[in-house]
Formats: sequence, structure tokens, C-alpha cells
Amino acid sequence: MKMKAFFQKYKHIVPLLIYAPIYMIWFGHLERTVKHYKLIHVALDDYIPFCEVFIVPYLMWFLYVAVTVAYFFFKDRDDYYKCCAFLFTGMTVFLLVSTLWPNGHRLRPFILPRDNIFTQLVAMIYRADTPTNLWPSIHVYNSLGCHFAIAKSRHLAGHKGIRFGSLILCISIILSTMFTKQHSAFDVMTAFIMASIMYLLVYRFDILLNLKQNLNHKNKRKMGPETL
Repeated sequence: MKMKAFFQKYKHIVPLLIYAPIYMIWFGHLERTVKHYKLIHVALDDYIPFCEVFIVPYLMWFLYVAVTVAYFFFKDRDDYYKCCAFLFTGMTVFLLVSTLWPNGHRLRPFILPRDNIFTQLVAMIYRADTPTNLWPSIHVYNSLGCHFAIAKSRHLAGHKGIRFGSLILCISIILSTMFTKQHSAFDVMTAFIMASIMYLLVYRFDILLNLKQNLNHKNKRKMGPETL
């Protein structure tokens, strides 16, 4: 009964429960099977130094995304749907790109220049995450998506500290993808382009609200004037 009551109250969790395993299975398959890929590299990559301390914001991304989605899940259903639409769309585009145009880079240092807690964390990430399936950067795209959700939330409009902190964390994560040599600057730039397009669709043109209003209008027309 408790589980049934939970799903009745929080039925908007269903899209997340459906999409999360699909994404993880698809991504895991790509990580295991990609052997040949298109090399990604731009001139700017050669001027960006390796800086292991940036592994901290890089790892904070996982908490940033989880906390943001969880907050809107419980606080505001409309903002939650917008956030999920933003994130899921970009993640799906990323999976399609990685499937149709396998890509990777050779930016990682062959030998880590120092031995400290930060380089040990970098080595851990390197072992867990292959230098393939990188374009566009989901670390960058989802960070932008989370910050947009926080910045556009009416519940957080008066919390300038949270919004400013989100901006700083978002910028730090974006920089971390390049300073840890996890992504090429090309991955970052294309993630910005995709995020800009989705921002216009989700927050400027509010396609979800328009879709909801159209569906409600069609339902009322089906019901007929005698039932209204």
C-alpha cells in the first residue's frame, strides 16, 4: 500500500524510471563495443594544461545533477518536467551521435605528472571511463541544463546565493572537463550549441506548456459542450 500511495502521489517519477535504465544500458553497450572511432581534436586543446585539482568539480557533477533533479521532483512538477525534458533530449542526442559516429580523443597524459589525491582520483576516472563517446559533452550539457532549471525556477528566484553558487559550480564543471583532459574543447563548444537550442525550446518558447495546453484543448473538444 505504501508503494502504491507513493506512485499515486509521485507518478511523475515514471519517465525517470523508464529513461534511466535505457540510458545506462545503451551507454554501457557503447563503452564496451566502440573500437574504431573518429578522432576529435582542435588546436585549442593543445594550449589547455592538465590540472588534476579540477577533478573535484568534475566529480561534483554527479551530485549536482542528482540534487537538482531531486529538488524539482519534490518541489515543482512543472520545473521537474522541463528539467527532465532538457536533460533527456540532450542525452538521447549524445547516444545517437555516439552510435552513428563513434568518436574519441587522445588528450590524456600517458603518465600523470604528479602523485597526489587528485591524480589518484583522475586515474580512477580514467580506468572507469574510456576516452570514447565524448561528443557532445554530457558533463557540460547537463551542467548547463541544471543551472538553467535553477535560474528559471520561481521557487529559487529570491535565493541569489543558491543561483550564484549554481553558476560557479556549473562553470567549474565545464572547465574541469578540459583541464582533466576528459573532453576536447570541441565537445564543450558543441554542448553549448545544443544547450542553447534546448534552452530556447524549453524555457523561451515553453514547448511543454504549449503541448499541455493543446492536449487539454483537444480533450475538451472531444468531451463536447454537453459534458462541460
